[in-house]
Amino acid sequence: MHILHVVGARPNFMKAAPVLAALDGLSGLRQTLIHTGQHYDSNMSDVFLRQLDMPPPDLNLDVGSGSHAHQTAEIIARFEPVVTDCRPDLVLVYGDVNSTMAAALVCAKLQVRVGHVEAGLRSHDRSMPEEINRLITDQLSDLLFTPSEDADENLRHEGIDPSKIHRVGNVMIDTLARLLPRCLNYKPHDLPRRYALVTLHRPSNVDDLAWLRKLLVALAELSEDLAIFFPVHPRTRQRIAELHLHATANDRLCFLDPKPYLEFLALQQGATVVITDSGGMQEETSFLGIPCLTLRENTERPITVSRGTNLLIGRDIVRLQSEIHRILAGDTKKALPIPLWDGHAASRIAGIITDTR
Repeated sequence: MHILHVVGARPNFMKAAPVLAALDGLSGLRQTLIHTGQHYDSNMSDVFLRQLDMPPPDLNLDVGSGSHAHQTAEIIARFEPVVTDCRPDLVLVYGDVNSTMAAALVCAKLQVRVGHVEAGLRSHDRSMPEEINRLITDQLSDLLFTPSEDADENLRHEGIDPSKIHRVGNVMIDTLARLLPRCLNYKPHDLPRRYALVTLHRPSNVDDLAWLRKLLVALAELSEDLAIFFPVHPRTRQRIAELHLHATANDRLCFLDPKPYLEFLALQQGATVVITDSGGMQEETSFLGIPCLTLRENTERPITVSRGTNLLIGRDIVRLQSEIHRILAGDTKKALPIPLWDGHAASRIAGIITDTR
């Protein structure tokens, strides 16, 4: 059996790594790793591969950046001959990026089976490109590996054959649980006892310059009470430069370069609070028991709100400030265990693939 894995952005690496490892060495099974190059930085990608104990990609399609339409079209055009040449028995796609949907579409046209890892998540907000990618990918997939009960319910509501739906747990938590002890070696020695970790990358937060200015001014004010570390995505850094707001940085509000996985995890696991618009961080903070304030009006991961530590803040600066002060006073939301988020999702995926080949 030949399995082809498709990754395109950094979160895909964290999801694919445990699945590759779980399938490695199984009798009669061969694996190929394709990187579309949707997001590609040679230095950062090499570090990610090394830290996640992943093999280097067998092929990089070097698609690069562009509009959603251009990027998706490039992935389709470059991935189709790969599938035609390899004729894999199963293609595994991860998450909700353009590479995920484009690869699933190619495989559906060529009658190649597709497995979607992290299927069924829904924000119910079709203004988000990721939501369109999720909807299309799940309709085209033959095996849908879901992380939680709400994902199962979404798929059933959309008319997906229940026999295709397999709740396995969260593969990103597999990676986090495995590497959490190792990340302690990467923790800076001069961290303050209490600090906030901030990440922003979604267009709704970084492309609306009036809102971004308001948010950065609020973070600068909050830094008087709590040190803030902000690893800045390149696109976000460009927007900050356009606003001429680098001066808001000080010894309490620190703009940092993007961090490799272990360095970032070391910052995250020690944080007093995380302020983010990242879906993955909503999951990771819930697993770690760290308060998470999400600067979005909705989430495709509602279980992080109902059972985890996540609160949806949207664009309410007053609430952001009040929630941080509440956390600093020790009044924090307690997480409940989330079923199957136990570090063994990838082994369940491997078992299902073995049983259905």
